[in-house]
Order: sequence, then C-alpha cells, then structure tokens
Amino acid sequence: MQFQTLVASHIEYLRPYALHFTRIEDSADDLIQDTLMKAINYRDKFQEGSNLKAWLYTIMKNTFINNYRKATKVNKVVIQTDEIYAESLLHSSTRNHAENKFIRADIEKALGKLTDEYYKPFTMYFEGYKYHEIADYLEIPIGTVKTRIHIARKLLKKSLKQYKNI
Repeated sequence: MQFQTLVASHIEYLRPYALHFTRIEDSADDLIQDTLMKAINYRDKFQEGSNLKAWLYTIMKNTFINNYRKATKVNKVVIQTDEIYAESLLHSSTRNHAENKFIRADIEKALGKLTDEYYKPFTMYFEGYKYHEIADYLEIPIGTVKTRIHIARKLLKKSLKQYKNI
C-alpha cells in the first residue's frame, strides 16, 4: 500500500482529535489537511514499523500549537504612547521570548547528553507513544521501558536544576 493511501486511511481517526482542538468543523478539516500534507512531505521521517496513528497525532498536535502561536502573534495589538505605565512594563518584562530560546537550548543540550538507551524511550513517551508501543518498537520488556524513562527524567532534572523554581 502506498504511503499516501495509508496516511489517508487514518482520516476518520484524526477528525475527533482535530475537533477536540479546534471545536469548529471547517478549522478541523483545515487541520487534518495540514496534518496529512506534512505527513506526506515528511514521510522519510516516519520509521517503518512504528505507530503511524501516534505519529499523525503528534504532527496534528504540533501543527495546531504552531498555528495557534502564529495566530496569537498576529492578533496582538501594539499601543503607541508617550506615557510609560507600570502595567505595560510588567507585561513586556514577563513576555521575554529570548529567555525561552535559552531554556529550549538548555533542554536540547540536556537531551543530547542522554545515551540512546534512555533518549529513545523518553522521547517516544514524550511524543505520545504508550509504554507497550515503545516496548514493542525497541523489543524490550515494558518494565525496562518504564525504568529507562524514569532514569531519563532524573538525569534531565539533574541537568536542568537551575530551572527548578520556574
């Protein structure tokens, strides 16, 4: 079966998930279409034998989040005034996107320090795979999967301890 046909066969499973995000049928259809297009465009990223439905759900969730972020940036109103109010200073100081880039870089660095033994099960779990799916994919017992994810969390907490109170 061709990849495009296989992906398209999951539309009925994607619809409720899309409606959960958008709550509007037309927007849900657009989200499904974007998801299918990204899946087809990035088919080389899909690992044969892994859970296609979970992969599509992850693409849909990330697409929705990215679209939402774009929409909120477009909908922001810029107020120009000569007066400086404490409220506007507080708002601008708490919305520092540069800080988020540093945090993300630190997280990626901490993930990069994990050995593949811990990295793979942790990232798969984070992407939405269930324990049994990870165990089947990695061909290891489910208890080992849970242990590796637990150890990965502990290692990441240790690497990212400077963000404990954020």
